[in-house]
Amino acid sequence: QVQLVESGGGLVQAGGSLRLSCAASGRTFNRYDMGWFRQAPGKEREFVAAISRSGGSTYYADSVKGRFTIYRDNAQNTLYLHMNSLKPEDTAVYYCAAGPLVAVQVGGYDYWGQGTQVTVSS
Repeated sequence: QVQLVESGGGLVQAGGSLRLSCAASGRTFNRYDMGWFRQAPGKEREFVAAISRSGGSTYYADSVKGRFTIYRDNAQNTLYLHMNSLKPEDTAVYYCAAGPLVAVQVGGYDYWGQGTQVTVSS
């Protein structure tokens, strides 16, 4: 089992950058593939990015490709999402998730954090 806590959200102007962090408890972080999802008000939770347990493979939603970077530090049990060139449509609660496989579906992950709010003003 793993517990996840996100941080780093906030208010930023369009074109700005933020780095989200997801701290994992326990000593099994490197046994999980990890993902970032987001959910805007009135919308379903959607896939943003995912990374394999070794960090060697990454995947991105088309909407963030080239602007966001997912990476992990297994020694520090931490997952990151670096977001550049932010747009108002990136405004959402961002969640990190852990699971047995890299997946783009919400159902592919077993453990979730509580989320962190990202607001991008125009």
